[in-house]
Amino acid sequence: MAISDNKKVAQAFYDAGNRGDMDTCFGFLADDIVWTSIGTTAVSGTYSGKDELMGKLLGPVFSELKTAISSIIDNMIAEGEFVMVQSRGTAETKDGRPYNNTYCHIMKIRDGKIIELTEFCDTALTSSIYG
Repeated sequence: MAISDNKKVAQAFYDAGNRGDMDTCFGFLADDIVWTSIGTTAVSGTYSGKDELMGKLLGPVFSELKTAISSIIDNMIAEGEFVMVQSRGTAETKDGRPYNNTYCHIMKIRDGKIIELTEFCDTALTSSIYG
């Protein structure tokens, strides 16, 4: 795929998430995705495949939030199969605490699917919410 097509996949992934359309959002993830959340938080680690990703990372993260994380993209840079997205996410925990994090997602996209994603974020904030 062309670099511009990969950027469209990344944009559509965030757009679907912002609409709360999780089926479309997760449809952009390859079944065998490898997602790595950098750091030493309770939710840091590498997750292989959609089932593990949902069960061990996204499920626990979203279970503490009132709604999905709303993202604003600040920068998107692409080269070959890789798209880097710098963004700001806002959400609120079920107990009313703000969860407003900054992110850098580095995605590897092939054939219209995100096959790898490495996530960098404010791990101190993540730990304050998720232990």
